[in-house]
Amino acid sequence: MAVYLVVSDPKDWPLEVPGINVVSGRDYLTNPAFSKMRGAKVFNLSRHYRYQSTGYYVSLLAEARGHRPQPDISAIQSFRSVSIARESSEDLAELIQNQLQPLKSASFELSIYFGRNTAQRYQRLCQKLFNLFPAPMLRAYFVKSEAEGWHLQRVSTIPASEIPASHQPFVIEAATAYFGKKRWSVRKKKPMAYSMAILHDPEEGDSPSNEKALNNFIKAAASLGIEAELITRQDYGYLAEYDALFIRETTAVNHHTFRFARRAESLGLVVMDDPGSILRCTNKVYLAELLERHGVSVPKTMVVHRDNIDAALKEIGLPCVLKQPDSSFSQGVVKASTVEEYHALTEKLLSRSDLIIAQEFTPTDFDWRIGVVDRKPMWACRYFMASNHWQVIKSDGSDRDYGEVETLPLDQVPPLVLKTAMRAANLIGDGIYGVDLKQSGDRVTIMEVNDNPNVDAGYEDKILGQELYLTVMRTFLARIQARRGEESKKSEAQADAGKGASS
Repeated sequence: MAVYLVVSDPKDWPLEVPGINVVSGRDYLTNPAFSKMRGAKVFNLSRHYRYQSTGYYVSLLAEARGHRPQPDISAIQSFRSVSIARESSEDLAELIQNQLQPLKSASFELSIYFGRNTAQRYQRLCQKLFNLFPAPMLRAYFVKSEAEGWHLQRVSTIPASEIPASHQPFVIEAATAYFGKKRWSVRKKKPMAYSMAILHDPEEGDSPSNEKALNNFIKAAASLGIEAELITRQDYGYLAEYDALFIRETTAVNHHTFRFARRAESLGLVVMDDPGSILRCTNKVYLAELLERHGVSVPKTMVVHRDNIDAALKEIGLPCVLKQPDSSFSQGVVKASTVEEYHALTEKLLSRSDLIIAQEFTPTDFDWRIGVVDRKPMWACRYFMASNHWQVIKSDGSDRDYGEVETLPLDQVPPLVLKTAMRAANLIGDGIYGVDLKQSGDRVTIMEVNDNPNVDAGYEDKILGQELYLTVMRTFLARIQARRGEESKKSEAQADAGKGASS
């Protein structure tokens, strides 16, 4: 991939970084060679990003040309709103206090070069800000007040012309290290056509995919010409370097996984789980309303709030299951067997959320899980209850006990189970879902639809083997190619419009 640093004037960048091309903003905008170029990456170090300025148009046209600019237009707009930084990072305020507390002054400016600062002690803060505001060079302004302590006042970019002479050696070092990473390698004998980021958390105990499954996804992607690599939450600032994002980390709306999905979608990446699926699947109140409205069979269910606690108990009866709206892996899902227990548990759950779910308790030996990819059923499992427990997972403090998993060919799944699962999944979207169902006699009910379902080597892939991973990657490939085709048509239309205007 060709990498270009775009500056207002080449004299603004008197530094030499191996393998990096330096061009002026005017040249990038007017030279026809750049509009025809494919597979380039643009780092916009212009002096200004004002609306309709040269710097603004560099990022705007780079997006239109598929050159993945940094910063992109979305990031340029976010520089004007510090609230975006505060809302996007649950621990930014605490990190600011910890790192700036030793300072005696009432204000502080932090220069960030490719995610780094000359002082190593600010590295965590630099990385966090670089992730929130993806731009090659940033300056963050902090002020201290008696009421709030230190807080971020604003963020701006650092044009190439304003790099202090004393910082230039460090900037060369930071830029060389940044472009020297694997993603910037240009020495591959057979470069792959597309690239994918797989977001995961190596420390997550209940990861949606185990290590072997992740390697199988990477292998399947490579066989289709997609270079897939694992990333973590620290790599938010690099999303623009990829064609697709595959989230293999437990998702939630108030969480970095949702920010990754939303950011990837805004950049034009193919992303699963997409933000819409995360929003719909991670809230059980939404699912309850959606499934009921479309007549999909569910257990007797009520949305509970502080004004209908007794009415819900009367309607649902005991025992019943109470669910926190954003629960996952059986956490936040409890069973009430007595009136006293019901009131105690509803009070606890309603202290966290204004709405919760109450469902009739349907005891079964196992839950069905139907895996759906791109509106097609792909795998089927029976998740048996944990020993002496009513759920698939039994949690006791830090210890967990799991029930057995049995994977079956789809033709051995009762037709009504498959039909009901597909009706529910298709209401969510065309991504990757795990539909949980209970079967009691002739009755089949939906328990929930999960985005980001488990795909673990040795379990969900027991029947299909590598074909399961290939199916997922073929879905990504088809969508990446379709997206590229749309971009190519858009570029051709813009070029034709330009020719018409000039004539």
